[in-house]
Amino acid sequence: MSEQALFQLKNINQIFYTGKKAYPALENISLSVDQGEFVALVGPAGCGKSTLLRIVTGLQKATSGSVLYRHRELVGINSNATIVFQTFALFPWLTVQENVEVALKRHGLPPNLRSTRAIRFLDMVGLDGFETAYPRELSGGMRQKVGFARAMALEPELLCLDEPFTSLDALSANALRNELLEIWQSGKISTRAILLVTHNIEEAVFLADRIIVMDKQPGKIVADLRVGLSHPRNPKQQDFIAVVDRVYATLAGQTQSEQQELGRAPGEPGGKLRALPNISINSLNGLLEYLDTSSSPKNDIYRLEPELKIDSEQLLLLTEAAELLGFATIAQGDISLTPLGETFAEAGILARKEIFSSRIKRLPMIKWLMAQLDTADQHQLALGVVQSALELEFPPEEAEQQLKIAITWGRYSELLAYDDNQEMLFLEASGPLN
Repeated sequence: MSEQALFQLKNINQIFYTGKKAYPALENISLSVDQGEFVALVGPAGCGKSTLLRIVTGLQKATSGSVLYRHRELVGINSNATIVFQTFALFPWLTVQENVEVALKRHGLPPNLRSTRAIRFLDMVGLDGFETAYPRELSGGMRQKVGFARAMALEPELLCLDEPFTSLDALSANALRNELLEIWQSGKISTRAILLVTHNIEEAVFLADRIIVMDKQPGKIVADLRVGLSHPRNPKQQDFIAVVDRVYATLAGQTQSEQQELGRAPGEPGGKLRALPNISINSLNGLLEYLDTSSSPKNDIYRLEPELKIDSEQLLLLTEAAELLGFATIAQGDISLTPLGETFAEAGILARKEIFSSRIKRLPMIKWLMAQLDTADQHQLALGVVQSALELEFPPEEAEQQLKIAITWGRYSELLAYDDNQEMLFLEASGPLN
């Protein structure tokens, strides 16, 4: 552990329980962050980024492993750290200044110091003159600035940011990123390190010194990348783009053998159960059509984000779906259509349904679901029965989402039918309308 290390995670594991069922959320996480570092955590939804943030701040105790803060074991809440969340979390009945002061009051500061410090940090984030305003009078960007001022007024050594720009429009988010960077680099705050959770890859490259890339099922660190660019950073410059490309390549991975890609079915021993990516089929069609009309057989994944006007998280889910269905291959951050993908992109509506149907029949999750229906009485099952079975593999919320995705894909391909009034799932040939 470096002498400059502010905190260190050692072999962190997090398991959540629903009844007697265990769901691993984080697996063997080890990470050290030095003083003076701005570190970003990126990875797919459900990889445990926010859970890790809560463990670092002591808001949640890990199932096993240890958190060291300034070389000492962390016990309870870390009083030297604070979090800015995605939602503004302001009290609507308090003024801007009172919203900042309420956090200082909880930390025992006397009224005169609370007022002075609140005004100083509101001025620092550009809200001088709005001290007596109420949250309803502010724009989204200004409300989040209050959140930043409230967090920084506590003068934390470690500032944790949990997707703080996600709920803002693009212009407000960009302005607030620049202002945060200016405050951090000015040395006017006592913060010694910043830990940011984000799904926005360009945001991570724009702000951070290091990018920790995570994967899910369960959450684990797969790469620790140093950005190596001086500030200010220009997203249009080639060295910036090269880092974005490297992060995308790490997240997207590389197409493996079919057995590795497909994984196992629910209830089967060994191997990894591949979750179905939560995507819109229309968006997938649009991605494949775009790639089919591209002048190049290979497309940098990072370039698709601005061209398709979708965020990086959704883009990676779409590329994952294209890969899973055999419509595309991924290597070194590039995506290429397979001959089947080209055929699908150029096919008509009914032909696409037939191709999609043949492809999802290969997926262990869909094969398992159809087998359950095939052996059930009248080839039908209550939704709750299927979800309960999936909860042996996934946490309840994710099991519900996986079932919704499977139903949507099955209905599109005319393999499954669903009656929402009865909450009953059918094989298409025995559906309620046949």
